[in-house]
Amino acid sequence: MKLSEIKLELSKLDKIAFQLPNGELVPNHFHVTEVGKITKHFIDCGGTVRKEEVVNFQLWNADDYDYRLHPEKLTHIIELSEKTLGIGDLDIEVEYQGDTIGKFGLDFDGTNFLLTTKKTDCLAKDNCGIPAEKPKLQFSDLGQGSSCDPNSGCC
Repeated sequence: MKLSEIKLELSKLDKIAFQLPNGELVPNHFHVTEVGKITKHFIDCGGTVRKEEVVNFQLWNADDYDYRLHPEKLTHIIELSEKTLGIGDLDIEVEYQGDTIGKFGLDFDGTNFLLTTKKTDCLAKDNCGIPAEKPKLQFSDLGQGSSCDPNSGCC
């Protein structure tokens, strides 16, 4: 989800809820303690220099159980961050404390903001000798009849 998309969705909401990948909701007394621009400048295993930028939201729970962050307040925080930090319309990454700080992508289902799982990947598969994933076939995809016809090329 991009920054422009969350602002559009916030403008339509009366309350904010974030849902973890396991279906649980982040407690409704969460705070957004940081909105920032994260720049990652790195070299991949194939020798290509890369630079990525994301907007980072950090969610945090305190013991102030009566606290509620309203959509217009989060919009104000986002707009202040855009102006002060020069943040463009970047993808959003969310940090949330579990056993350790977890990093999540962000999506929206019409009601809740969904914290989506992120995975590591090799960005230089072609340079590292990692073969392309072979398509998986089902037995049902194979034709009927004899598959060992002498002219079939299987022998």
